[in-house]
Amino acid sequence: MANNPPNLLSQMKEQTRLIRRDLYQLWRVLPHKSVFLVGSLGLVALFHLLGNSTFGYVDTHSVFSWMINAYNAPLSEDGHGNLIPFAVLALLVWKRKELLDTPSYGAWWAGFLILALGLLLHLVGYVAQQTRISVLGLFLGFYGLMGFCWGKSWMKVTFFPYVLFLFCVPVGSLAQPVTFPLRLLVSSVAAFLAHNVLQIEVVRQGTLLMDAGETFTYDVAAACSGIRSLMTLVPLTLAFAFINYRAWWRRLFLMLLSVPFAVAGNTLRILIVIWIGNRFGQEVGLDWEQKLGLITFPIALGGIFLVDIWLREPSSMPDKKRAHAGEVGA
Repeated sequence: MANNPPNLLSQMKEQTRLIRRDLYQLWRVLPHKSVFLVGSLGLVALFHLLGNSTFGYVDTHSVFSWMINAYNAPLSEDGHGNLIPFAVLALLVWKRKELLDTPSYGAWWAGFLILALGLLLHLVGYVAQQTRISVLGLFLGFYGLMGFCWGKSWMKVTFFPYVLFLFCVPVGSLAQPVTFPLRLLVSSVAAFLAHNVLQIEVVRQGTLLMDAGETFTYDVAAACSGIRSLMTLVPLTLAFAFINYRAWWRRLFLMLLSVPFAVAGNTLRILIVIWIGNRFGQEVGLDWEQKLGLITFPIALGGIFLVDIWLREPSSMPDKKRAHAGEVGA
């Protein structure tokens, strides 16, 4: 009698074993591991002991504690920062075979200059009490350290996943120049569609939307501008593009499309709230506004997947390249 196919648990165990094997092999071939470990410990110590100078806001010397506080503060727009390091690590594990196939591992002195630039940024941020600049210096310093120890090829292969660390920089009040134009755009489009599609007379005053009798009033607040969904959707789209495409322009194009998709999702959410409020009253509309908070993501992700069908790379690549691509994606 034929053997039963392996169950899901055994497949997961086998995949885990292969990942551990590949990562162990990758660690073995990497040179200058002691230099990287000592340098990493030095950077961690520096940014933990002398990472933050804005004690009036968060009473800590550690830039890591400052970042965690920014991510988890009430009404924070930066909660996605908690997940970015895990996303980067997952992408590097996904592309582990490509890292193994990187042609050369060796010290690259330009990486030391990038490390020095990261430390300089931290010095500027520390003196100017701008911790966000220090956060940029932290990630740039680690990137330069990897380049110094493992070469230019390593930096090239890891560039796209490493870009996600930009989303670890807390935005906070700096998002205002972006959120207000987004609020105006969303409110303008919602008012236009409500009038011309839903046949609801909506008066717009800035970001305030109301019906003709002023019995329903809705303010497109900062949280409704799309900035939260945008700050989550962009790194998700970048990760999706990194996994599915090899051409950098396809990755960049798909990432840029996440902006109009996020705006479209939030506009539809507001249109639904306007329709419910006009039909059943403002209190019911505002109650549904809370329930529809996640509608942006299915719409935006659906748009991304539709574009992927059109954008995906041709399968008729040379045999050698196709085999390599299949091996990398394993």
